[in-house]
Amino acid sequence: MNLDPSCPDCHRRNFLRTALAGSAALFTAPGAFAEALTLTPRDAEGPFYPDTLPLDTDNDLLILNNEITPAVGEVTHLGGVVMDAKSQPVRNALIEIWQVDNQGIYLHTKERKTLKRDKNFQSYGRFLTDSKGRYYFRTIKPPSYPGRTPHIHVAVSYQNKRVLTTQLYIEGEKQNATDFLYKRIGDPALQKLITVPFNPLKESKTGELTANLDLVIGLTPED
Repeated sequence: MNLDPSCPDCHRRNFLRTALAGSAALFTAPGAFAEALTLTPRDAEGPFYPDTLPLDTDNDLLILNNEITPAVGEVTHLGGVVMDAKSQPVRNALIEIWQVDNQGIYLHTKERKTLKRDKNFQSYGRFLTDSKGRYYFRTIKPPSYPGRTPHIHVAVSYQNKRVLTTQLYIEGEKQNATDFLYKRIGDPALQKLITVPFNPLKESKTGELTANLDLVIGLTPED
């Protein structure tokens, strides 16, 4: 299938048919997940959860409302499946992500570099999982900034209660080894659950990427 870079809907449809279909297939594999799954490790929310949400809070962080100028950065199609410890997909879970723009700047009133922020980048998005527990965002690959390795903040709420706060890290990123929050997770097996590759999107002529983060949640609120 040829992907038209001027047609973001084409990319969304292709990504949902391929990358997310691979995760959804786990639920039909005989004998899959015979034992309880390990819950996705929690991580710090951080000080820059938006104190004022943007006017546009959909799952496409590259385009604000009806604007035509996209945000700057490596376009990334981020998706996955939300499931419980028994490997059952969780429907209508609210997924939130927030991250820095291509300059390493958050959407927050305490940011000292607000004037340099990419005004075309939404910085925050949310999405309700479908009947198979799937979610999808179009965003940018996060850059590093002083004090942290590249990451995307992720939160999951279920029945209006926050059940998971974590962060997504990039597989192969050298700064992971020295990042204080990444090291705090400790167990390499747990680190692996939130460390994912950013792979080239097949047939993309503009260097777009895909990333898949499946989330295993407990259905009780965080303490």
